[in-house]
Amino acid sequence: MRIALFKAALFALACALVSGPAGPATAQGLFEPVIKVNDKAITRFEVEQRARMLTLFRTPGDPIRMAREQLVEDRLKMGAAETLGIQISEEAMDAALEEFASRGEMTADQMISQLQQAGVDESSFRSFVRAGVTWRELVRARFANSITVGENDIERAKLALAGTTGVRVLLSEIVLPVPPGQIEETQQRARELAEIKSIGGFADAARRYSAAPSAERGGRLEWTSISQLPEPLRPIVLALAPGEVSDPLPTEQAIVLLQLRDIAETDAPAPRYSAIEYAMYFIDGGRSEQALSRAAQVRAATDTCDDLYGVAKGQPPEVLVRETKAPDEIPADVARELQQLDPGEVSTNLTRSNGQTLVFLMLCGRSPLLDGEGPSAEDLSNFVRNQRLASLADGYLEQLRAEARIIELR
Repeated sequence: MRIALFKAALFALACALVSGPAGPATAQGLFEPVIKVNDKAITRFEVEQRARMLTLFRTPGDPIRMAREQLVEDRLKMGAAETLGIQISEEAMDAALEEFASRGEMTADQMISQLQQAGVDESSFRSFVRAGVTWRELVRARFANSITVGENDIERAKLALAGTTGVRVLLSEIVLPVPPGQIEETQQRARELAEIKSIGGFADAARRYSAAPSAERGGRLEWTSISQLPEPLRPIVLALAPGEVSDPLPTEQAIVLLQLRDIAETDAPAPRYSAIEYAMYFIDGGRSEQALSRAAQVRAATDTCDDLYGVAKGQPPEVLVRETKAPDEIPADVARELQQLDPGEVSTNLTRSNGQTLVFLMLCGRSPLLDGEGPSAEDLSNFVRNQRLASLADGYLEQLRAEARIIELR
């Protein structure tokens, strides 16, 4: 389904380019700087190219806003790599392009050809991939030797990933939406809320700031098995003591904070899953009364994910996405909703396209993890190492951003 949608999006955009060529106003000023990062310019052309790529890759959110944010980060990452003398060879670049294209079951040449037909220049695609692989090498070079993983770390990771005991947690949440152009303000508020020390204080903050449906309950969630949490969240939650608040957790369109209110161990082992199948039906209008009414109609007309094909019949194929993924591959906001659902149940708490599209999310089913399918000691060690690398990388990027001169020109 994802491959078909990607190719359909490429074809549709290519047709639009052929049938509606850009006029003089579009071409005018295409290469003028719109942002400067430490005196390195980002042009309008780069923003439009990245936004077009994000649209084709079906990346959630406002493509223009995300393109600008990504390109700023790319300049910071490449600048840091230049300072440290880190360069990626052409052989490594070719391998990275092939690896990226393989996610869509294409070769690099096939993906480049498809992107070019949709108006994305090869150099834009290569710059996108180069920034990612360069940053990965920089993070490894800077931090890998400082990370040690002991037996206790592996045991905690085994508990977090495999759910080998029946641990359940009582959490509260604050979900801070990120309005366009207000990422720094939202991050600052999240950092302040992460310093809350009491359960009552967190509940008051949730009622005041959180955009989640749980806000009216002070952010309080029901008891949840640790194995039902998204896998990247498990070690974070298990590291908290009752009353403690997690560091801010960025998602596609929001920043999330979690507070542990209580933790308990049950007699029965928590269920473990190798894959989770779910469907998303996209409804225009965000959380408007009309969109929510349409969602209620769909809910009344469907009992299983298969029923959604009849609902989406005659509409563009991209309105319905059905996927089967390992728990750690599911986007964090989707995983949070799925953990509260049984097969056939629905959530309408999520939006996409900067709040303009309502997500009708249905759980299709869960595949249990069979004996012998659990992670190996090497997998667990790599998991811990990668989690710590990711945390250090995020902190380093925030440091680079704080020290940079970023000027929005347009």
